[in-house]
Amino acid sequence: MNGAQALIRTLVDSGVDVCFMNPGTSEMHFVAALDDVREMRGVLALFEGVATGAADGYARMADKPAAVLLHLGPGLGNGLANLHNARKGHTPVVNIVGDHATYHKQYDAQLESDIETVAANVSTWIRTSASVEEVAADAADAVAVASGPPAQIATLILPADVSWTEGATPASPVAPAEPTPVDADAVAAIAAVLQGDEPAALFVGGRACRADALVDASRVANATGTKLLAETFPARIERGAGRVPVERLAYLAEFAAMQLDGLRHLVLVDSKAPVSFFAYPGKASDLVPEGCTVHVLADASGDPAAALAALADAVGAPADGATIQAEARPELPTGPLTADGVCQALGALLPEGAIVSDEGNTSGLFAAGHTAGAPAHDWMTLTGGAIGQGLPAAVGAAVACPDRKVVVLESDGSAMYTVQSWWTMAREQLDVVTILFNNASYAVLNMELNRVGATEGGPKAKEMLDLTRPTMDFVSIAQGCGVPATRATTAEEFVEQLRSALATPGPSVIEAIVPSII
Repeated sequence: MNGAQALIRTLVDSGVDVCFMNPGTSEMHFVAALDDVREMRGVLALFEGVATGAADGYARMADKPAAVLLHLGPGLGNGLANLHNARKGHTPVVNIVGDHATYHKQYDAQLESDIETVAANVSTWIRTSASVEEVAADAADAVAVASGPPAQIATLILPADVSWTEGATPASPVAPAEPTPVDADAVAAIAAVLQGDEPAALFVGGRACRADALVDASRVANATGTKLLAETFPARIERGAGRVPVERLAYLAEFAAMQLDGLRHLVLVDSKAPVSFFAYPGKASDLVPEGCTVHVLADASGDPAAALAALADAVGAPADGATIQAEARPELPTGPLTADGVCQALGALLPEGAIVSDEGNTSGLFAAGHTAGAPAHDWMTLTGGAIGQGLPAAVGAAVACPDRKVVVLESDGSAMYTVQSWWTMAREQLDVVTILFNNASYAVLNMELNRVGATEGGPKAKEMLDLTRPTMDFVSIAQGCGVPATRATTAEEFVEQLRSALATPGPSVIEAIVPSII
């Protein structure tokens, strides 16, 4: 058995049986070993950012890491934006980054680079396998570290000669870390605060956005008169009819400040204290109100579900005291097609158990409201703000949950970062419906141009935010990648096309021609 065979066998034995990849010469022995360890599913991506984003989406839905195989430092660099999103979302990912053979590195070949420096931007654990005797144990360690808690990105650098050398032995799985035990003293202190007279809020994120944890959070909020808020961009929130409705903190700092105004206590549950996404002249970066005390119930190393259950007991919350969302569907839209109409149609037609990958940006602003009462579903958001996540995350989610419909809300500008995802969807016949908002603009940047104090911008500035000349034809792009696609210009057309796409297995794209809301 060579190093690559032992590495893949160890990954599979450790529970990692999917690898999203864009390999090169240095990784060919890993690729060849896929035929020897058939339990490992290899999924090819045409761009590294698709592979890393897919691993992120997979782990969010599978609750375990996927592997990513990347070609040297440049390949890792190409995948960095979606690894950034995974890091911000506390998503477990195991990167396998091929490297030159150990004896070849001294020659500074064209693709030689400092892989460790690139990896350090997103990885909390980095190791180079120095020998064939060590590579399997390194892989087991990488899976354990990535799994957490806290879940994180582990990067294993694999020299080509370590991969091809014979004499390797698979390693036994390494148990991941146990979550930090619930702090009984912190629970008691927070319970006392919430039962007091001062305004307070629970601020949930991460694993606290799962259905059972949200039930306990709602019980606490209702029993104590505490406000319940979720972070702006949760990695995965379980929502819809029969689940707890949660108000998310607004993206715009001005609105977020209004939601937090007057609070004297903010309790963090697998979240961080809120800050403004960007700096704005004359506006605060820290969104915690002056005079508000921040308390930590559970951090990324803890068990937020257990902590919330303990807090619910401590405040004497009734078992049936959670607020539960009733089923409610909006009417189907009619007339000219707008972004609001697209989201209204989604709310009217979204099937039970769907997974929504949301990168609709400005056009998707209405989606959360229109789908609040749709049948129970999962919602994934842009955790790190690096655009180009929506389509790859949908690829990963569909691989993780092949029995569930995946819907992508995708904006035109963001789609072009990782449009190669459509090819992978076609190749793997993934059950993904892409709703492509085409407003021919980086609309959010038109808004930000003014908000950062750069005035409204002249013609040269506006030209840099305009996506016309030429206007992109996403039907042709999708069809060129092997995905059936249609275009809707009226609400009636969109409803008909969405009905058909949701009823048909496999990938599809609907290009919705909408005016910008900015």
